[in-house]
Parts: sequence; C-alpha cells; structure tokens
Amino acid sequence: MQRYLTTVAAGLLFMAMASLLLVGGCAMFEPKETLAAPVMELDGRLVESISGFGFNLLHQLRLEKPQENILISPASVATALAMTYNGAGGDTARAMAEALLLQGMRPEEVNKAFADLQTILQNPDPQVELSMANSLWAREGVPFNEDFLQRSRDYFDAEITQLDFNLPGAAGAINDWVKEKTKGKIDQMVQAPIDPLTVLFLLNAIHFKGHWSVPFDEQKTRDMPFTLEEGTVIEHPVMFSEGDYRILQTDSFQAAALPYGKNGRVNMYLFLPALDSSLAGFYAELNRENWDSWMKSFREQQAEIGLPRFKFGFEATLNDALKALGMGPAFDPGTADFSGMRSQADLYISEVKHKTFIEVNEEGAEAAAATSVEMRLTAMPEVFTLIIDRPYFFAIVDDQTGAILFMGSVSDPSAG
Repeated sequence: MQRYLTTVAAGLLFMAMASLLLVGGCAMFEPKETLAAPVMELDGRLVESISGFGFNLLHQLRLEKPQENILISPASVATALAMTYNGAGGDTARAMAEALLLQGMRPEEVNKAFADLQTILQNPDPQVELSMANSLWAREGVPFNEDFLQRSRDYFDAEITQLDFNLPGAAGAINDWVKEKTKGKIDQMVQAPIDPLTVLFLLNAIHFKGHWSVPFDEQKTRDMPFTLEEGTVIEHPVMFSEGDYRILQTDSFQAAALPYGKNGRVNMYLFLPALDSSLAGFYAELNRENWDSWMKSFREQQAEIGLPRFKFGFEATLNDALKALGMGPAFDPGTADFSGMRSQADLYISEVKHKTFIEVNEEGAEAAAATSVEMRLTAMPEVFTLIIDRPYFFAIVDDQTGAILFMGSVSDPSAG
C-alpha cells in the first residue's frame, strides 16, 4: 500500500453515512417532543435512491465546479426535497420522483421510509453524535393545506412556524434555527430581505461529530508533499495511524474504511486513485452499482493510513444541477404543480440552497449540512386596496331584511 491515503472527495463522507446507516414566530403546530423509537431496518429502496441521487448530484456539481473541494449531504438534500415532493402533483411529482430515484415507491412508502431513516439515525454510537432536524417556515397570512402540513410533522418531525417575512428579523430567525441545529457550523441560509413572493421555506439540517475508533497520534503528524490536480506540490500536515483496517485495492484505486466510535457503525471511506489514473478517472467509475460492489469487497488487513488534516465549507445553489437531473418542471412558474401544498396552483421552487462544513483532525471529524427549498408564488396575488382619504359615504344595513339602519357621509372625520 502506498505511504498514505488521502480523501478524494469529502462528499463521500455523507454518502458513506447514508449507505452504512441503512444501509421565532407563532407555531402552527407544536413539534413532537421525541422521535419514534428507532426501527430495526430501513427500506432498502430508500438507501438506493439516496445513494444514487447523491452520486448523480455530485457529478453535476463537479461539472460546475471541477477544481473545487466538494462536500454534499445526499441525505439532507433528499430529505428537504422529499418534504417538498409531498406537496407536488401531476408532472411535477413525476419529475421529482424520477430525479430522486423514487419511482418504485408509493408516496406513503416514501414518507414512512424517511420517517424510519430519521429514527434509525438516532445515537448510532456512544462516541458519535448524529442529529437531523426539519422545519417549515410559512409566510404569515398565506394558507397551506392542513394535510400537507400534518404529513410534514408526522413523517418528517418538522417544526412548522408561521412568520411575518416582512419583519427585519425574519431571515435571522430562520438562520438562527439552522445555526442551532448544526451546532454553529452553518448559518446565513436565508438572505434578507426575503422576496415578497416567497411564501415557504422547507429546511433540513444535519450535524455529525464522531471520534475515531482509534485516534491518530498527534506526535506522528508531519508535513508531507501533496500533489494538486494540476501538478503543483504543496506541503500539508498528514496524520498517521497503524492497525487493522478494512481496505480495498483495485487497478483503479486504493481504499480504506476508518471507523468512528466503539461499534464502528459509521465509517469514513477514503479512495485514492492509482498513480496512472486521476480523480476524474475515479469519478468516471463512481456510480451506485460500483459503489454497492465496492462496499461488499472491503477486507480487514494490517495497514498504515496517512490522512491529511482538512477543514472547509462548501455552498451551492442546486437549481441547475437538479434541472439537469430532470426536476425542471418544479422550477418552472408556468408548469409547476404544488397543489398539494395549497389549493391555489400558484407555487414553484425558486431556489434549492445547500451548505456544508467538515473538519477532520486527529480526534475525529465534525460535519454539518443544511438544505433550504424556497417556494414562491408565480405572481403577486391581486389585493383590493381601499384607503379612506377623502369624504365618503357609509351605511349600516340589516342584510337579512335589507333595511338600512343608518347612513350618511363624512366630509371631515376630525369634526366632533
């Protein structure tokens, strides 16, 4: 095995987690105090859909940002869009199901599977913190279908809040929720002022903090050369550890699984492309089928691991990537159908924003992600305005009989 392994795409952390884990305002509803008891196993179709969707999304983002570090949470993006999918109908629902790879599941099966996912992610290990939270923030005075809101609460344990988006602190209230749920790692999801046509935000937040099963010895960390994609060589701190690790070696790459916690249920998988290959070559092989095959092929072996310390944040608007995956109808004000959210067919997705953070050091790793789906009205609803600012007539009428009880006019409202 080469002297050390390095991570090729930090985004694989959350994909690995998804596979392995079975793998304020005026509240409209009171959130549940606790989640349901963890289920024993998760619908395998959801695991496949989250993984496959995650790989597809990662490929699209790499096309947009080929030289950047990338980190996504497929579980976060899929959950936020699944909540949105609950309010979709017609071609919009079909397009979202296809993009999310949920075609083989009925809506009620999708909801149950996501509910199960959230319970099974609870407390995976005494030394691993993993939490997921969902919320809906609705513009005050804009009605939404009661059954849509109730499904969001029942299946996604979503906090549902009605908020006056015109208030100066509205965006800050939403951002404070994200910051709290990600332990301060993600903020500024919503920009102020909020667009007048925006009526709903659907949010998911994930926070992960895990200690390595076998921590890296800080005394062994030393600067070593790291070759960038274009060939430039830099010096960077590399952590070292020796022990029994699950590893995989092919003609295309070397790989190792680094476990967290006491039971090793959560792992970070590292894939280092072969010397005669590249990260682009690895991405060419990265798909759900190969991933499933690789996961079954790791074998325990004595190994020395060299992992660079790293820390970075990533942010992306996912509109173009999701449109490329077939979700275009949901973003089109002329065709979007979210009649399941409210009786008026006047909503569309204006933006899907995704922000992530990760830090990996000798003790372990901390990562967080947040996804926001912003819903807007296709047009400002017509509002009748009557401002009495000149002399006027009035009448008090008994509508049952039609009898006029009083009538008159006001020329000067200040006259006593």
